[in-house]
Amino acid sequence: MRELSLNVMDVAQNSVRAEASLVTIDVSESDKNDNLTISISDNGCGMTEEQVQQVIDPFFTTRTTRKVGLGVPLFKLSAEQTGGSFSIESKVGKGTVTTASYVKSHVDMTPLGDINSTIEILIRCNPDIDFVFNHSTDNGSFTLDTRELRQVLEGVSLDTPDVLEWINAFLEEQTQIIYGGAN
Repeated sequence: MRELSLNVMDVAQNSVRAEASLVTIDVSESDKNDNLTISISDNGCGMTEEQVQQVIDPFFTTRTTRKVGLGVPLFKLSAEQTGGSFSIESKVGKGTVTTASYVKSHVDMTPLGDINSTIEILIRCNPDIDFVFNHSTDNGSFTLDTRELRQVLEGVSLDTPDVLEWINAFLEEQTQIIYGGAN
């Protein structure tokens, strides 16, 4: 994939298909430590160890519309080709945690891409699922938690245009701050 945010979308959609009610996406970047770590965790149905091994196999998919499943294997490859690491931890009935760590300065480092749009699309397309997005850099961090938004909105759906506009503005403003662009 051309940007890591598309891998995040793919793994988060796997969480949705696994009937998760909560998906947490953590993006941690450090220029000082030359790393980027992306973790997606959910409280979905989880997988057996055998299923975890199948998920990282590019020639296995549970989908009936195609014969290969490349999303997770490409995510794994993107991390490992930078000298980073990849892991999936899962427990049946408890959920799954997928973590990819990258060496940012490596020549094969894939750009993070538009992670904010990925988060907004996930919320827009899955308004009944809760998402927690944590993003941190050397300059600071922020969190968007749809559970908190639901409390404030008192029944207004997260996919309402005004709510999505606010989410976009919040993500953009906070991203500028943690990248050192605004105070």
